[in-house]
Amino acid sequence: MVPGFEDAEAGASRDPSGPEDASSLLLFMRPGRDRELLAEALSDRYRIETATDVEALDSVYDCCVLDVDGFERAADAIEPRRKRSDPVFLPFVLLIPEGTNERSVKNAWPRVDDVIDLPVRRAELATRIANLVERRETSLRLAERERRLEEAVEDLELKERAMDESPVGITLAEPGSGNNPLVYVNAEFERLTGYGSEMLGEDCRFLQGEETDEETRATIREAIDAEEPVSVDVLNYRANGRKFWNRLTVAPIRDEAGTVTNYVGFQTDITDRKIRERRLEVMNRVLNHNLRNKMNLIGGYTELLREDLGEEHRKPLEVIAETTDDLMGIAEAVRKIDHTLSSTDPSGPPIALRDRLSELVNALEGQYPNARIDLSVPADDPLEVSIAGLLTAVEEGIENAIKHNDDPNPSVTIRVDRPDPQWIAIEIEDDGPGIPDHETHVLKGGETSLRHADRLGIWLMYWVVSRAGGDFSVSTGEGRGTTLRLSVPAER
Repeated sequence: MVPGFEDAEAGASRDPSGPEDASSLLLFMRPGRDRELLAEALSDRYRIETATDVEALDSVYDCCVLDVDGFERAADAIEPRRKRSDPVFLPFVLLIPEGTNERSVKNAWPRVDDVIDLPVRRAELATRIANLVERRETSLRLAERERRLEEAVEDLELKERAMDESPVGITLAEPGSGNNPLVYVNAEFERLTGYGSEMLGEDCRFLQGEETDEETRATIREAIDAEEPVSVDVLNYRANGRKFWNRLTVAPIRDEAGTVTNYVGFQTDITDRKIRERRLEVMNRVLNHNLRNKMNLIGGYTELLREDLGEEHRKPLEVIAETTDDLMGIAEAVRKIDHTLSSTDPSGPPIALRDRLSELVNALEGQYPNARIDLSVPADDPLEVSIAGLLTAVEEGIENAIKHNDDPNPSVTIRVDRPDPQWIAIEIEDDGPGIPDHETHVLKGGETSLRHADRLGIWLMYWVVSRAGGDFSVSTGEGRGTTLRLSVPAER
């Protein structure tokens, strides 16, 4: 049995006994032999803490055991402490020695969860406290489960709100045999296509129509059947019958076991881009075919006129010939830009830049025998890069430096360095007259009818470097000389 309690001096202490991962009991009792006996009786199952200060009720524990003196001092603090613990159950137990006034016990019940009469057998005491602690632990588990459920719901709501408010069309479809019924469409999909929740349960093929390319249809179906992601440009039809070009990406969603549970689709209207691409194709064809043929015709007749007309007509004919050559040069520059930047992927096959630059310099020295071209590269670094069009951009910079130099023996120096393991820097320096400011300012400010670049090669170099995520700059000396700087990532 656990006896009644003897008076002792005031104070607070903590009994370090009990398993570290066990539940904790706060003995809010007068110090003395009775508290020591109680702590000894329960320390094999619980971590024991003791206190006499009412502020200790705000600490963390799993059950509070009070004697009559402790209850009288802490009675008004028990209910506020319960509310702070809500929704988790926090039990309070009152120990009543023999001879205690029944009215006092009756007044205690609304505030505590159990009243134990003393003396009491150790097994009964342990059982009654264990029942309350187990009830608290169940409450803790339920509260944690509810918290996780609330977080999951909030997370789902956030994701659904993000999908609903996304600027691209989003669909979710279930896997199926031949059909993949929609289970979700966001607001942007409805705005883009004109179809909404009425199409749930239908396969997304309802967007396809008479002019949808059969190969594109097959590509989508093959990827879905193989449970692989796919991205295509597909001609689709809105609910009102209007056609639009859709950049469609479909990807499988898998569970932890790797089983496909859904397919997510992203739709973006790229009609304007497609029209622009077609327009550029036509313009490129005109420049590279029609214009070239017309310029060849003008050049041929200009030569005939030179032979038939007198000396007084030589100057106008030279102007015509020079203009024809300039237009042919523009057409060739456009063709080179289109060929270099035709791929949407800024990365290309890896090349050893050091060796390829040596080959390029040898070729240019044969093409321009009067020019001096110096190349400086690290001797022990192959300078591996995977930037599509980089060699063409460097060649363009060297040729521009030679062609636009009025010196009969132009000089160009190419320096290549690796200032950082992840970056390669290329400098092309010449001793020419310098590039006019209006040719370089447009790279950052954009072109206008009054400010534009005549040298398309500058734009070629800028576009190659920029789409690779690098930096391109031009600096011209006060007298002569221009330095082009191309800084590109070594790896993509």
